[in-house]
Amino acid sequence: MSAAAAPSLIRHLDFSAVKAALEAHARYLDGRNGGKRANLSYVDLSNMMFDGVDLTEAELTGAWFHGASLKGASLKRVTMFGCDLREADLRDADLTAADLRGACLRGANLGGANLAGCDLREGLIAMQGSGSGWRILKHERKPGELDYAVLEGANLSGAQLSGAHALAADFTDANLHGACLAGAKLVNAVLDGADLSGADLFGSDLSGASLRQAVLVGVKMDDANFDRADLTDVLKAPPAIIYVDDVPLQDLLREHERFCESDGAEGAVMKVSRVDFRALRQLRGRRMTGLVAPRSVFFGMNLTGAELQGADLTGADLRSAILKGADLRGAKLAGAQLNKADLRDARLGPLMIAEGRFIRTDLTRAVLRGADLRGAHAQKARFLEADLAGARLQDADLRDAELQT
Repeated sequence: MSAAAAPSLIRHLDFSAVKAALEAHARYLDGRNGGKRANLSYVDLSNMMFDGVDLTEAELTGAWFHGASLKGASLKRVTMFGCDLREADLRDADLTAADLRGACLRGANLGGANLAGCDLREGLIAMQGSGSGWRILKHERKPGELDYAVLEGANLSGAQLSGAHALAADFTDANLHGACLAGAKLVNAVLDGADLSGADLFGSDLSGASLRQAVLVGVKMDDANFDRADLTDVLKAPPAIIYVDDVPLQDLLREHERFCESDGAEGAVMKVSRVDFRALRQLRGRRMTGLVAPRSVFFGMNLTGAELQGADLTGADLRSAILKGADLRGAKLAGAQLNKADLRDARLGPLMIAEGRFIRTDLTRAVLRGADLRGAHAQKARFLEADLAGARLQDADLRDAELQT
């Protein structure tokens, strides 16, 4: 069937009918009388406004959302098989476990959306036309297409994307942990900073793709095409044991903790650079006051309650690290990568070093995209030129902090 014939299979409802269906669906979700699960399958909803609407578990097979706005909408477990979502605004939408097989997402904006466990594989819809037998519903482009889609910071953990077409799609900082991308076409896609831990890239085409600082731990890459791909500073699994000048990293840290516990009478300050601390596995609650470890890697590590007062972590990789309640007073974090880090209740205020003298926590040019700073204590902290896009700052104490205006 040609693309021009597709509209004959699409229903047209006036706004009042759509609104009534949404209201009945809200009652259905609340368990109230008169509730009815929304069924807007094969309905033309293009360019309509659905911001913040709760369509959890709705039936939307084959619906047209071309150019529609669904920003912040709840679409959990929704059936959107074969939907037309070209150029739709789905920023921060929740599509957890949604059925998006065969959906066309060309040019859609899914920045910050949650697509964990969703199904984005190819699929075709067969519909029975009046007197014309079964017909295939097609969009103008290939179903299952993500070409030019924006998925910056999106959560696609465990998503099914096998065979998907994502030409020049933007997956910057996306979470693709455990996602299935077998046979996917990712030509010229941007995957900078994306977490592909445990992903399946078997037979995928990543020619010309950018994977700068992407996480490729435990990835299946058999028969994948990385021709002309940019793999600068990709993060792979660290060795089981890391030595610094023939001394195991764990021994250096023990000596540093002895130094902290004895007020400098024993042990020695740990001074390293560009070291991968993931080999230590557990840093929760450790005493690392004054640690010197610029440009080192702490990706995804649990540093809950760690003592890092006055530490030099300039340019360090702390992406997705758990720093909840950590003491970072006076720490040097200039240029550090803290994308999606958990800094809830972290202490980022000034470190008193003598009466009337203090050192401020320095986050100049730090990247905190999507970081959680709720309840953080960041009085007088420096955030000059810091990237706080999508960061959660509710209840954070930012009194006298230097923020970019």
